Amino acid sequence: MRFDELAALDAAHVMGTYARLPVAFVRGEGCRLWDSEGREYLDFLGGLAVTSLGHAHPEVAEALAEQARTLLHVSNLYYNDVQPKLAAELDGLLGGGGRVFFANSGAEANECAIKLARRHGQKRGVLHTYHVVSAINSFHGRTLTTLAATGQPAKQAAFQPLPPGFWQVPYGDITLLEDQAERLGEKLAAVMLEVVQGEGGVWPAPPDYLEAVRALCDRTGALLILDEVQTGLGRTGKWFAFEHFGIRPDVVTMAKALGNGVPIGACWATAEAVTAFEPGDHATTFGGQPLAARAALTTVMVMQRENVPERAARAGARLAEALAATPGVSDVRGLGLLLAAELAEGIDSKTVAAACLDGGLIVNAVTPTALRFEPSLLVTDDEIDEAVTILGKALA
Repeated sequence: MRFDELAALDAAHVMGTYARLPVAFVRGEGCRLWDSEGREYLDFLGGLAVTSLGHAHPEVAEALAEQARTLLHVSNLYYNDVQPKLAAELDGLLGGGGRVFFANSGAEANECAIKLARRHGQKRGVLHTYHVVSAINSFHGRTLTTLAATGQPAKQAAFQPLPPGFWQVPYGDITLLEDQAERLGEKLAAVMLEVVQGEGGVWPAPPDYLEAVRALCDRTGALLILDEVQTGLGRTGKWFAFEHFGIRPDVVTMAKALGNGVPIGACWATAEAVTAFEPGDHATTFGGQPLAARAALTTVMVMQRENVPERAARAGARLAEALAATPGVSDVRGLGLLLAAELAEGIDSKTVAAACLDGGLIVNAVTPTALRFEPSLLVTDDEIDEAVTILGKALA
């Protein structure tokens, strides 16, 4: 089907909640995509950090096909033989001793984390311990609850009133966070932060900030929830971004990279924190079902074999250096293969992203002045060099 036919069909039958760009992708392989007209692109957005092993990874594809021929779905009223294996692998990557709840997306993983924090507060004996402090410019999801946790008023405005109990403070300012915690007192259930604010513009936590937040949570009894939906599973050069800061959170959420394109999310919590949940407190029909769990288990096994954190650290350093040397780029920030290129004054990021797309490179205008790069964790040096060359032409 030609692009104009696809676009017309979409306009006639799909809710208009996306401002789509004028291209329809129909095939992918590794870091490459092909559109409905047969044109090839270099994908440095990775479906928003989702295709962690690249498009159509052969081992993941084969695992999906085999699982589809074997067992697609059973209810979580029963055991299946894939979900606990995946949980054990994730728990091991997080240091062990925890438990995992499986969902279908990052927003749902964060929803689980918030519900767990509220139950944990109640188990401490304070009935109204349900307040969560997050950060201005954060992004935690589009459900009403995770939108309430998201520190972006423009995204919240049309959907007021949102659920109560959510407060935002400037990211990286420990003094204002401590002041807010003091005001809430024993009613503070959790502090919920991204280690790198992805949708907010790719802003890593400043030095010593997360260590101070950990100490605050220890003093107050609140849970420290780290949203690693975009940063988890090797993206930043560590298995999880919090490892760069030498702390251990109480709850970690993840999703995007986990299934290499198959929808799955997960909420991990320490053994102490997870005791707040009882059977029936939380559930989902599709979470951790055999097909999604098999895709994720295979993805994680390939990640371990390929040592993706080390690859992301090395490739990210090469990409960051090349971006910084590109005329029109004034600064580069981020960790590993989650990077933003801040553009020189007067350059509009959407215009540059559109020019990159015309040149065969997919990137994202994450802010009006910055481009976001998050390619496959298996990206090659040649692909990095090619991407930066296309960017240079677009900026010129």
